[in-house]
Amino acid sequence: MENKTAKTALSVIMILIAASGWGLIGVFSRPLSTAGLSSIQMTLIRSIIVIIGIGLLLLIKDRTMFRIKWKDFWLFFGTGLISIVFFNVCYFSTIEMTTLATASILLYTAPCFVMLMSAMFFKEKITAQKLIALALAFGGCMLVSGFAGGDISFMALIIGIGSGLGYASYSIFGKVALQKYHTFTVIFYTFLVSSICLLPFAGLPNVILTFTADMRTLLLALGLGIVSTVIPYICYTTGLKHVEAGKASVLAFAEPMVATIAGILIFHEPLHLKNALGIGLIFGAIVLLNVPLHKQKG
Repeated sequence: MENKTAKTALSVIMILIAASGWGLIGVFSRPLSTAGLSSIQMTLIRSIIVIIGIGLLLLIKDRTMFRIKWKDFWLFFGTGLISIVFFNVCYFSTIEMTTLATASILLYTAPCFVMLMSAMFFKEKITAQKLIALALAFGGCMLVSGFAGGDISFMALIIGIGSGLGYASYSIFGKVALQKYHTFTVIFYTFLVSSICLLPFAGLPNVILTFTADMRTLLLALGLGIVSTVIPYICYTTGLKHVEAGKASVLAFAEPMVATIAGILIFHEPLHLKNALGIGLIFGAIVLLNVPLHKQKG
């Protein structure tokens, strides 16, 4: 029992590390965007770096981990095309159609989808503890993102919710894939599929030209690929082994909290009262999810 508790605690830490890495994306993506790289190009860069990094690990660790059964390829089609490509396209499209804050809120409908799908496919219980934590985290995300309401088109709403659904699907497809394959195998084929899908639309020659023109851009791309992609996906996918998918998705709300803190410390963005309150609510949700609830004996 103690061993299981320790594994769960370690998995929670791994998921929080993953969320922190994702929260630092802006540290690398902002200067890369200024350098002229599009969102799709940055997504492709992340995918390629993951393939190279995880591929080298598999070559060193165990080459048999490259082996997958063709009948299981649908899992990596799900994680790669739906969880990575579909999610990114929907999210970036929503940003173009509405505000960044609104797009962020629609993206973080993901835990709702994860809880519902986890209840359907994995028989995970939707408890009061999870629902309260979800409400706290979502409210905190709204405050952190600076959401102030306003008009939004029906198309933007649908595509924005689509980004949340795509984001949520990784927790589901990944959970199933981990029952058959190692964490590294799941991540490698996820990003191999996403790279193949993105390559025709990314304008690779322009990416190469940007890198050769400025070495700093290449270093930023490596940071984006390693700090905000390779490490987070290894940690999150590993964490899914011993944490319910629904709980993991709420823990990932630490991402906007870290992004806000990074913006304050690195980009000297102002800290408003609503940001501080939002960070507090997200932190409270994380604590609540990890408080063991014991049934009273009657």
